[in-house]
Amino acid sequence: MSSKYHLPAGSSADGPYDLAVTPESAGWGYSGLRVLTLGPGEAHALTTDDCEFLVLPLTGSCTVTVGGQVFELDGRQDVFASVTDFAYLPRESEALISSAHGGVFALPSARTEQRRFPARYGRKEDVPVELRGAGACSRQVNNYCLPGTFEAEQLLVCEVLTPGGNWSSYPPHKHDEARPGQESELEEIYYFQISGGENAFGYQRVYGTSERPIDVLAEVRSGDAVLIPHGLHGPSIAAPGYDLYYLNVMAGPGQDRAWLICDDPAHGWVRDTWTSQDVDDRLPFGERS
Repeated sequence: MSSKYHLPAGSSADGPYDLAVTPESAGWGYSGLRVLTLGPGEAHALTTDDCEFLVLPLTGSCTVTVGGQVFELDGRQDVFASVTDFAYLPRESEALISSAHGGVFALPSARTEQRRFPARYGRKEDVPVELRGAGACSRQVNNYCLPGTFEAEQLLVCEVLTPGGNWSSYPPHKHDEARPGQESELEEIYYFQISGGENAFGYQRVYGTSERPIDVLAEVRSGDAVLIPHGLHGPSIAAPGYDLYYLNVMAGPGQDRAWLICDDPAHGWVRDTWTSQDVDDRLPFGERS
């Protein structure tokens, strides 16, 4: 395990944020994530500067005021209960996030060079929910802000929910080279929540090559994050008895905003085995209403 890339809960707190990852703190160019906890009646002013953001409730609801517009986010009970509505904030914006009853809110971000999209509301009914893999590789993906699901400059955001005992982000894959039509260059953040209380845990693997080394095998718990500047990542392992959630935040220098991956050739054959297996019947999690 490398503490440079594995950020245990609380180790990267900054002011009002439980987690604060910026391009500067991560040592890269684009991806960021903050996690904000608000008590009942509290509010937080956010200046986006040169980044676009989402306001994505993890628990609870909030009101987002930006550029004379007001977005009421109904939110959700927790990350395993349902998908959520969200708000998009463009670069060079001033926003106020307030919560009547309190909650926890993810603020994924990406550095951009221009401002093409206005602030706007994302309905939870429009969030595509996908079941990927099969058997012990079954998982659920909530595709909030990806090409074809929601427009943004550079930001890519999804959630992955993995039933206890299953593996996700598998086969291991990478996206650290710009190869048109085959692979895109993206920095990635994993932020974890795990069901089952303070003893709940999972594992995250990241590895590289002799030319671009990275070596992470982290036991992860709720509130942890793992940074992936390059290299192959996966599996993400949900320990039996503990369902695993992670928020993926990605951004990079490519102007086509593509998410193209390359499997580890040693393990890519695993995909072919899924055709003979059923999707785990514990999926999907929660309800959509």
